[in-house]
Amino acid sequence: MIGQGKLLEIQDLRKNYGNKGHVTRALNGVSFDVLKGEFLGIMGPSGSGKTTLLNCIATIMKPTSGRVLLKGDNISSFDSKRLAEYRGSRIGYLFQDFELLDNLTGKENILLPLSIHGVDFAKAREKLHELATFLEITDVLNKFPSQMSGGQKQRVAVARSLISEPDIVLADEPTGALDTRSARNLMNKLTEINRKNERTILMVTHDANAASFCSRILFIQDGVIFHELRRQQSESREEFYERILQLLAQLGGGSANVL
Repeated sequence: MIGQGKLLEIQDLRKNYGNKGHVTRALNGVSFDVLKGEFLGIMGPSGSGKTTLLNCIATIMKPTSGRVLLKGDNISSFDSKRLAEYRGSRIGYLFQDFELLDNLTGKENILLPLSIHGVDFAKAREKLHELATFLEITDVLNKFPSQMSGGQKQRVAVARSLISEPDIVLADEPTGALDTRSARNLMNKLTEINRKNERTILMVTHDANAASFCSRILFIQDGVIFHELRRQQSESREEFYERILQLLAQLGGGSANVL
């Protein structure tokens, strides 16, 4: 359920590339909040700053200025120990291209974050069984990524992002490498995780269909958030999808041109 307070606060976030003569402002003063239990989407054209934003939140890159607060903690001020704990257990990251290790089985890929942080094996095994059953991947736990379909790889990656029970899951184009059926399956699973487990999800996507599963969407262009869409309580996902398409058409003559 949404409305339990701010989980993530992005305050005047800026990220510049280059030197004085040739500065590219990938993020130019981005501010927004993510509520606990929310499924928030970020949409925008290629090069608009979507992935840079996600990478700053994940501490993959450091912003030029501004603050990222998780439960009120300023992650920019974390020392190396707290930063490792933040990356290992407070956030889960879901990549477009899965980022599974080829020489590890599905089970080993999922458990890797816990083994790095020394979590009790019995507890880890119990959590693994629960996630594998829910995500319908019990049959690929002993297989290597090369033996899995794209949809199976991504669901293994979802299990890995959830195994440490993070405060928030950051998803970067999670359906980008999937066929239509696998993408829909994945989005249904993420929606269930969000609603039943109250897991907060922040997803970057160019796909209006994937975005229609969100409860709110922020639109970013030239490093600035310029519009917001909220799904109404009485609105079906299909109706929300149509509203997204209408907005994209107004912005740039069709989603293909905008995104």
